[in-house]
Amino acid sequence: MRDFHYIAVEGVLGVGKTSFAKMLSDDLQAKIVLEQVDNNPFLEKFYRDMGTYALQTQLTFLLNRAMQQEPLRQMDLFTNRIVADYLMEKDRIFAYITLNENELNLYEKIYTAVVNENRLVKPDLVVYLQASIDVLLDRIKKRGRSFEKSVNKDYLYNLSQAYNHFFSNYTGGPLAIVNTDDVDFVNDPRAFKMIKDYILSIKGGINYYTPRMEK
Repeated sequence: MRDFHYIAVEGVLGVGKTSFAKMLSDDLQAKIVLEQVDNNPFLEKFYRDMGTYALQTQLTFLLNRAMQQEPLRQMDLFTNRIVADYLMEKDRIFAYITLNENELNLYEKIYTAVVNENRLVKPDLVVYLQASIDVLLDRIKKRGRSFEKSVNKDYLYNLSQAYNHFFSNYTGGPLAIVNTDDVDFVNDPRAFKMIKDYILSIKGGINYYTPRMEK
C-alpha cells in the first residue's frame, strides 16, 4: 500500500466526494480541507440564473480555493497527511461550460495570476468519483439542499462530460477513476474499504475501478 501524503477527491456534484473525503481523512487521521460551498453568496442565484451569475460564482470559488490552499505550502507533507474534497485545477471545468467568451478571457487572467502568486501544492493522488446522471440526480434529491433543486439533467450531463474529458487527459500524477453507481460507500463500510484499499494501492498513471459488492 503506497503512502500518499496529499489526496484530492473529485467528482460532479452529488457523487459524494465530500462524504468520501471526510471518511478517508478520518481513516488516515489526515487533515481535511473542504470546499467552501455555503459561504459563496452567489451560488443559489447561479442555480436560478446561470447566465447572470456564473462569473461572480466562479471567481468567488477560485479566490476561496486559493486562500485555502496557501497555508498548505507551509506544512510538512511527510508528517502531515492531507485529504481535500477538490482539485484546484478543476476550477477551469466550470468556467469553460458556464462563462461566455469575454468572461472566460477575464477569468483566465485572474486564474493565472492567482495560481502563479500562490505556487500551489499539487496532490500526489487524485480520486475521481463517477456516477451516472440518474444516480447523481437521486443523490442530490436525497441530500435535500434547497439551492440544488433547480439543477437539471442537461446541466449535470454537460458537467459530467467536461469532468470525464478533463480527467481522461489528466497528467498531474496518479489518478484513480472510480465508478460508484453500484455501491453506497457512505452507508456501507465494506464499500468504502474496497475503494480505499484500491486507491491506496495504485502505482501511477490513470487507473479505472468499478467496485462490486458480493450478494
